[in-house]
Amino acid sequence: MGLKGTYKPQIAAVASAIALSLAAWGAAVLSDTEAEARADAGGGAGAGSRQEQPAPPARDGKGPARVKPAKVPESIAHATEAGGTSVSITIDDGPDPRWTPRMLDILKENGVKATFCMVGPRAQEHPQLVKRVVAEGHRLCDHTMDHDTTMDKKPVAYQKQQILDAKRLIEEAAGGAKVEYYRAPGGAFTPDSRKIAAAEGMRPLGWNVDTKDFELPGTAAIVNTVKSELSNGPTILFHDGGGDRTQTVEALRQILPWLKEQGHPASFPVRTTP
Repeated sequence: MGLKGTYKPQIAAVASAIALSLAAWGAAVLSDTEAEARADAGGGAGAGSRQEQPAPPARDGKGPARVKPAKVPESIAHATEAGGTSVSITIDDGPDPRWTPRMLDILKENGVKATFCMVGPRAQEHPQLVKRVVAEGHRLCDHTMDHDTTMDKKPVAYQKQQILDAKRLIEEAAGGAKVEYYRAPGGAFTPDSRKIAAAEGMRPLGWNVDTKDFELPGTAAIVNTVKSELSNGPTILFHDGGGDRTQTVEALRQILPWLKEQGHPASFPVRTTP
């Protein structure tokens, strides 16, 4: 028969085995491809098992992953979220263990939510008050570390330290609640300080009615200032720190019911619109 005839059956058997292997491999590839298609579409058993997982937030090397703050404008806010005839009650310079609880009680009695502009070290010293502010539905505002009313004349690095260190202390005292606004002491804003605050998700916050309660003009004078200057705009400035606030407490007790009677519901300051 010769060599050629001798190996014909063996060659045929090998060819057949190769063909079967190729067919099995092709079926496996097809099966994997179909499984990937189902996973990408979000359907079928085990859907999503092959989808890429979102990357974790970038870390700054100092603690947990850092979430990028919501973008807010750098312009100084004066309006309210609710608009119309609503007003914003803002309270500065605390928290203070003597005056802040009294103001919180009055706010609760009148169903009013306020924005508390806190000084960093005072928040650190009285975390229980910061937590109460948050628990009762009020918002937090950064009022710097040292309440330096001349910080608009200081270097940018100093302004940044004053703002960001205070934000950190307030949020730590609050147990993680975010600081949503930044108010410069005495209104000493600068383009740089507004940019620094906005980059951290804090809307620069102004005021329209300065009660000048820190001058201790008397309860009646504080009340009359609010009534006579409310036409200037909706954001009203009070203080719960920096001295004796007996007059402010009593003025707030009188003003809140009057505002409601006059058709001025309470709202928070605007954050996301110019």
